[in-house]
Amino acid sequence: MAHTKEHLRKPEWLKIKLNTNENYIGLKKMMREKKLHTVCEEAKCPNIHECWAVRRTATFMILGGVCTRACRFCAVKTGLPTELDWQEPARVAESVEQMNLKHVVITAVARDDLKRGGAQVFAETVRAVRKRNPFCSIEVLPSDMNGDYENLKTLMDAKPDILNHNIETIRRLTPRIRARATYERSLEFLRRAKEMSPAAPTKSSIMIGLGETKEEIIETMDDLRANNVDIMTIGQYLQPTKRHLNVQKYWSPEEFNELKEIALSKGFSHCEAGPLVRSSYHADEQVKAANMNTVSK
Repeated sequence: MAHTKEHLRKPEWLKIKLNTNENYIGLKKMMREKKLHTVCEEAKCPNIHECWAVRRTATFMILGGVCTRACRFCAVKTGLPTELDWQEPARVAESVEQMNLKHVVITAVARDDLKRGGAQVFAETVRAVRKRNPFCSIEVLPSDMNGDYENLKTLMDAKPDILNHNIETIRRLTPRIRARATYERSLEFLRRAKEMSPAAPTKSSIMIGLGETKEEIIETMDDLRANNVDIMTIGQYLQPTKRHLNVQKYWSPEEFNELKEIALSKGFSHCEAGPLVRSSYHADEQVKAANMNTVSK
C-alpha cells in the first residue's frame, strides 16, 4: 500500500480563507432546490468558497452523485448508481441562466454501468445550456467513457467550446491511483477529441504530491503536447479523507511557478499551476487566455 506512516503537516500557503456570504448560501440553496450536484461539493474542492462566494461560478456534476469507479484520490461517492435523469439537462440550463454565467463547466461521474456511459445525457446538457444561454461558453469534463469513441463523438457532436479530460497523474503512478482508467487511453481520448473538433481547445490536469518526480511531470507535459493538448493545469493533491492516499510531498509555490514556465515553454497556450489549482479553477480565464494566445500565434 502507498500510505506512509506519518502525515505531512500542511504548509502555510495551503491555509484557506472561508467566505460564506449571500452568494455562497444562495448557490447552495439553488443546487438543492434543483436537485443538482456539483463537483465543488462532492470532491471537497478547496476553492469552493472563493468560486461560489466571490466569483459566482460552479462546476455542475451530472448523471447523479455516485461514481462507478473508486479512484484512490477522489472523494466522490462510489457504488452502483440507480438514476438516469433526462430532466437534468433542463435544470442545469436553468441554473446557468439564473447564475448569469459567461462560462460553465459540466462534468460527470463515471457511469460504467451504462452502455453509452451517459454520453446522450451529457450531449443533451450541452445543447440545453447553449439553447438557453447562447452567449455562455461551455466546457465539458468527461471520464474516458471506457475508451468508447462513439460515446466521445456523441459528446463532441454537441459542439462544446472546450474538451477537458484529466490525465490526473504521471504514467508510473496511474495503475495505483486511477480506477479502470489508463494513461495511454486518456492520451488517445484527448487526441481523438481534437481530431473530431480541431477548433475546440483541449485541456488536461495533473495533481502532484503523490510521489512523482519533476522529470516525470515534464514527461507528462511532453505526452500531452504530443497529443495536441492546448491547456494544462497543475495542482497539489490534498488527501480528502483518511481512507485516501497520503500526501507524499507538498510542492512549494515557487516550484509550481517553475512548472508553469516549463509548460508554457513546451507550447501549451495556457497553464494554470499552484497549490490550490484544480481543473476547473478560473476556467473562464483559462479559456480567454488560451484563445488570445491562439489568435496571437
